[in-house]
Amino acid sequence: GGGSGTAGLVTGALMLATVAGELTAPWLAARCGYRVMLGAGLLLLGAPALALTVSQSMAWIVAVCLVRGLGFAFTLVAGGALTASLIPPERRGEGLALIGVMAGVPSLVCLPLGAWLAVNTGYGPVCMAAALIALVSIAAVPGLPGREAALGPPLGIFAGARSGALGRPTAVFTVTAVGAGIVVTFLPLAVASGSSGVVAAALFVQPAAATASRWFAGRHADRRGAAGLLIPGVVVSAAGILAVALTGVPVAVVVGAAVFGVGFGITQSATITLMYSRVPASGYGTVSALWNVAYDAGMGIGAVSFGTVTGLTGYPWAFALTALLMLTALVPAWWDQTAAREHPATTSEDRAVTAERRR
Repeated sequence: GGGSGTAGLVTGALMLATVAGELTAPWLAARCGYRVMLGAGLLLLGAPALALTVSQSMAWIVAVCLVRGLGFAFTLVAGGALTASLIPPERRGEGLALIGVMAGVPSLVCLPLGAWLAVNTGYGPVCMAAALIALVSIAAVPGLPGREAALGPPLGIFAGARSGALGRPTAVFTVTAVGAGIVVTFLPLAVASGSSGVVAAALFVQPAAATASRWFAGRHADRRGAAGLLIPGVVVSAAGILAVALTGVPVAVVVGAAVFGVGFGITQSATITLMYSRVPASGYGTVSALWNVAYDAGMGIGAVSFGTVTGLTGYPWAFALTALLMLTALVPAWWDQTAAREHPATTSEDRAVTAERRR
């Protein structure tokens, strides 16, 4: 029931806690293992959702989002590192893309369904369903692989971010993720009231397009490399956000959301494939944390800053300015493509750490 500033604050709080959790997750995982961290993350993600039914106070909602953000962070980092360790290096792009497809299906279904249920049944049933799904999933955790020794030196998250091999893809993905946070948070507010069908369609086609393009990009990466996908992904993403700026034109909103989804899916697949391919197995937790930090920081920054900008410019101009901002990611994308051509990696395990030592 709040305005754009309130929506941005809630999303920003969730993403802030998520980023903080992701920064500490590699350190925690090294001590308790990914399986324990995954179980704790699901608990922190699910149980607090029930508390959202207790009060509609903004302070209470933000506090719950902060706790859930930590759970979200632990789940993302532990789940990402576990799955990466199970994928053969020669199929890494497609394997990670398939994981992205599995992660994208809930967004594809639950984003429009959640918005519809909230309008027609209230927020209580939506919160209870979210809590139940996370808590029931804990039952599967004991069957997952336990702690395994990883060969190679540990890679700290800040050392990884400073290395060009991981830092450039992280920067590209952070900027493009800004658009994702804005679309999810503000599209329902930007489109004229009475156009709930347009919003539902846009929120459906965006993750659908991202899921499909992520899979195709993963297959391409296994065959021809992922570095060349960064620039097309950025350009297509920005073009989609620019189309969404025509908030009064339903076709433009839906098509723009789909185009952005295609570009965002390409960028997702290319960046995560590049980053995992540039570290030894001991750095998988760091890559998972860095990539998810980029995702969540971008979404949080987009949600908070876009809410402020719209108060000054209105939604159409704010979307147009976002498209221009996203084009700045072309700089690190071009640098990464150039570096990949000049210094191609020789093995699937000799990547970012080796590159950093040679600097």
